[in-house]
Amino acid sequence: MTGRTEAQVRPGAEADLGTLTDLYNHYVRETAVTFDTAEFTHADRRAWLLSHPEDGPYRLKVATDPDSQEILGYATSSPHRPKAAYATSVETSVYLAPGATGRGVGTLLYTALFAAPAKEDVHRAYAGIALPNEASVRLHTRLGFRHLGTFGEVGRKFGRYWDVAWYEKALPGRPGQPGHPGR
Repeated sequence: MTGRTEAQVRPGAEADLGTLTDLYNHYVRETAVTFDTAEFTHADRRAWLLSHPEDGPYRLKVATDPDSQEILGYATSSPHRPKAAYATSVETSVYLAPGATGRGVGTLLYTALFAAPAKEDVHRAYAGIALPNEASVRLHTRLGFRHLGTFGEVGRKFGRYWDVAWYEKALPGRPGQPGHPGR
């Protein structure tokens, strides 16, 4: 799989659980992209999948190859922090199948993910990027995220410390809400 690809984006479904878990576990095992250090079973990840319904501020978008229906990656918006005042902020993530990188799939997923919050009371999106990760920094910057700062050596995985850069994107929010362009 090389070059640009056509992909279809749809909401994640319970039938995707096994593939999405396996994809995430690749990043748990092989990279510092996630700070999870133990792999998940499909049962472990079921609650995570169900916490991203088709509507509402917390979404799961899946990109598939239109011919094979192979999952190329996924993007999520999740609660930023558990306290009520953070309800209008989301944390976003994107994970791509190893063969799907560099083909525009991440951009496609994030574009679909950010189209959904325009109907919700969501004001800001945040992304934490374990460094180094030039591809993720480029993706987030290209899509309008701005660098807020970097937490130095905030996580330890694979016997070393990792920095995490934090990025923020302003979202238009739901019409009639404070901060929406039409208000």
